[in-house]
Amino acid sequence: MGENSQKAVEIKEDFCGRCSVCFSICPFDAIVRDDKTGEAKIDIETCQVCGICYSACPAGAISTAYYDVNVLLDYIEKAINEKHTDTLVLSCRGNTPSTCEVVDLLKDQKITSFIPLRLPCVGRLSPDFFLKALGLGMEKIVVVQCEEDFCRSKRGSAVNTRRLLLAKHALKQLGFGKDVLTIIEASNKIEYDTSQCVGCDKCVFICPYEAIEAEPLATPRINFEKCVGCGACALVCPHFAVQLKNMKYDPTSQLLRQHGQTLSKLKTKKASPALLVFCCSWAEFSALDSFMRSNVPENVVLMEIPCFKGLDPMHVVEAFYLGFDGVLAVVCAEKDCKLEKGREIAKRNEEVLRKMLEKLDLTERFKLAESSPRDLGNFDKTLKEFVKKISSMPKLERRITVCTK
Repeated sequence: MGENSQKAVEIKEDFCGRCSVCFSICPFDAIVRDDKTGEAKIDIETCQVCGICYSACPAGAISTAYYDVNVLLDYIEKAINEKHTDTLVLSCRGNTPSTCEVVDLLKDQKITSFIPLRLPCVGRLSPDFFLKALGLGMEKIVVVQCEEDFCRSKRGSAVNTRRLLLAKHALKQLGFGKDVLTIIEASNKIEYDTSQCVGCDKCVFICPYEAIEAEPLATPRINFEKCVGCGACALVCPHFAVQLKNMKYDPTSQLLRQHGQTLSKLKTKKASPALLVFCCSWAEFSALDSFMRSNVPENVVLMEIPCFKGLDPMHVVEAFYLGFDGVLAVVCAEKDCKLEKGREIAKRNEEVLRKMLEKLDLTERFKLAESSPRDLGNFDKTLKEFVKKISSMPKLERRITVCTK
């Protein structure tokens, strides 16, 4: 950790009331408390920067570098004037792997126009935030949170549910309607097209959570109650029968078309070198949400993946085929992985990828790096160094024949 990492989350001792709320609520046991004095300190090496302690502190003694309440309220205030809507939709990264793509989840709410706001965990918001958002002119707030058993912050969804019940009760006393705050539970799952399945059972073998079960003389059965949306099965399916939404490899998918269109715009602007960055949802915060983004160069295209296990070697090869000059993958360290099972799958995929790139003489144009939101500036530094490296290399002229699974 660099010295700036201590500022990702910190407790201001002068304001701390020694109430121990943060100590009791931290889902990762990252807050250490002195039994004699009651003084609380954050173990930055264990902290996952979920922000739950930040929202729970009654004295406001905890500060965070990410998604500060004032920053969020400023964003909402500006968005109101731009979007002309009175509906705010908050979502978790765990159920919205691509920035603010929650339209499908809102069908039953009949919401078509809204201000989207995505957070690492909705559990980092206090009831006070909702009151202030309503004070800005919001008439309806919808919170799309992870199902409790699939919360990447372990307790975030449960904490948020209790807080919203308290907020609803307070708002009722103030004359607001019962629908002013709404909770939707959803978790990222795979999509399964049985008509494309040939029953090879590769997905059964690879799933680290035992969420796919083999069936005699039939296609496998998906147990969606166990699926955590890691994407491992999608990487081995030869017929694209199982796919992660927003991460589909199928050559006809919107994903590839979108990257091709973005690359064409970069080439038109003569932005060079053109780079594609695959980034785990939990390895970096600011760069992946547009309203937080600051230091990402215009020649860099960011593509979010739900986990290291969701990094498909074919996506990397496809990026070079499309014409990107370099590819960077930023993932969590093993001890920080939010989807803890199946790390060996990611390692095997990495080995396959490196062998493919070696045969194509592209090894030097790919980099895999580990990062964490608690290490402020690490992502920017890694990206800057990679841009510099690729800029010094000869222009990549050749194109690669697209492979299929």
